[in-house]
Amino acid sequence: MISIEYKDKLTDEIYEMLDEEFNKYAKKNCVECNYKDFNFVAKDGEKIVGLITWHSYYDEIHVGDLIILEEYRNQQIGSHLIKSVEEYFKGKEFKNINLTTYEFQAPEFYEKCGYELEFVRENKANPKLNKYFFIKHF
Repeated sequence: MISIEYKDKLTDEIYEMLDEEFNKYAKKNCVECNYKDFNFVAKDGEKIVGLITWHSYYDEIHVGDLIILEEYRNQQIGSHLIKSVEEYFKGKEFKNINLTTYEFQAPEFYEKCGYELEFVRENKANPKLNKYFFIKHF
């Protein structure tokens, strides 16, 4: 009998199984998975003041999180982190960068960085949680 368990954290064994099966299924469908996690960290001396997390899969890049310490915001650190991702992947086999953000976070910031709004998923209960989907093509 199959049982279902909740896990706060996955083990290395589970990550290996996930990676193996994900890649096997992609290969079976004649697609290269190309999954990798990456991060850029912004530092002021030794102090971490911001970071951007992202991963590649198939032929695109997805930005996960962009966080800047509050006292370091509005100093173009976020813009520099975004540009670092774009420059890192420019000229490689990837077609686009995509990301999501919420109404209360940074949709205007990503538009200023040249990202195109694909659509907004409305949250009728709380408009601050309207979710914005952005893309930038290489």
